[in-house]
Amino acid sequence: MPSLKLASLILAVAATLAVVAPAAAQSLSPLEKTGVTPSDRKAFKLTVGNPYQSRMTFVMVPLAFWLGQNWVEVALLAGSVLLVMIVELLNTGIEAAIDRISLEWHPLAKRAKDMGSAAVLLALLVCAGIWSAALYQRFYP
Repeated sequence: MPSLKLASLILAVAATLAVVAPAAAQSLSPLEKTGVTPSDRKAFKLTVGNPYQSRMTFVMVPLAFWLGQNWVEVALLAGSVLLVMIVELLNTGIEAAIDRISLEWHPLAKRAKDMGSAAVLLALLVCAGIWSAALYQRFYP
């Protein structure tokens, strides 16, 4: 039975790391494998910043129902994952609005985009912290 707990812990940690480390997944972009034009790239960037985060949401929200031991834990686990998606959507909206105004470099545009990315990073760190605490409590009481 300990090996099953260990395997579950490894799976859950891997799922958390896949959400927290989006930069590693960027090299697997489907745009790199296909011959797309620059205008196609611009249109593709208007979607959610990292498609792997949205895919992991569909894995981690059901996993929250298994991992959580009461409704408060389930709400925190699922809510933290959904918080990442909400902040990512807001960041995408900010970047799209700034790119709509002008594609030229401007310090205020850079600052707004950097702040949006920092908000996503903070949401990811909150999510990782909540999931790490829940995993620790579940497997090492």
